[in-house]
Amino acid sequence: MGDAGGGPRGRVDLNADLGEEVTDDVALLAVVTSANVACGYHAGTTATMHAVCAEAVRRGVSVGAQVSYADREGFGRRRTDVAAAVLREQVADQVGTLTAIAAAEGTEVRYLKPHGALYHRVIDDAEQAQAVLDASGTLPLLGMPGLLLRLAADAGRTVWHEGFPDRAYDEAGRLVPRDQPGAVLVEGERITAQALALAARVDSLCVHGDEPDAVAHARDVRRVLEAAGWSLVGLG
Repeated sequence: MGDAGGGPRGRVDLNADLGEEVTDDVALLAVVTSANVACGYHAGTTATMHAVCAEAVRRGVSVGAQVSYADREGFGRRRTDVAAAVLREQVADQVGTLTAIAAAEGTEVRYLKPHGALYHRVIDDAEQAQAVLDASGTLPLLGMPGLLLRLAADAGRTVWHEGFPDRAYDEAGRLVPRDQPGAVLVEGERITAQALALAARVDSLCVHGDEPDAVAHARDVRRVLEAAGWSLVGLG
């Protein structure tokens, strides 16, 4: 759909966070159309990156770099204050690592998505957002509306907006923090209903791969989208 978000009705991407060593990557790759691959800073190893990229090629799934703060202990979800120059180096390192691995497996990195605390930080923090943008080369950016996507669009970069069927939203349209009750949706019917509501407003829907029922939820989301006439197409 590209720069403006929204886009032609009937086409949407389904993505998940993979290579985090907490879910069934192979099963998810049979359902999703784009894979946000952990690049080693919050989770993942060289071996997991190779495995996910190889299976993504087999399944025709688009590969994206899921970059984060260097925070394996906190799974990249702790607020981390990092100088912009350091963050640029860290993001560039993650992109470079996955790019080389993807090439070795016969594919390419087609977009970048921040993870966890970095994902939310670049919505509002101009310095951190610019550091991520500067380190991402010419890759399209996937995320929620905010400074990173605005800066990218202003620079002529492709941006894709995403929504979360398995997360609760507040009145401002932000995700409810995970430490608050009800932040993560677990009921299948609520997740599929929210997926249908979001599909017409975003380019991509994300089902979190680290939740216990991630595979089942992804299957349910894909099923209801296709039943409603949506065509699922990978990013890029």
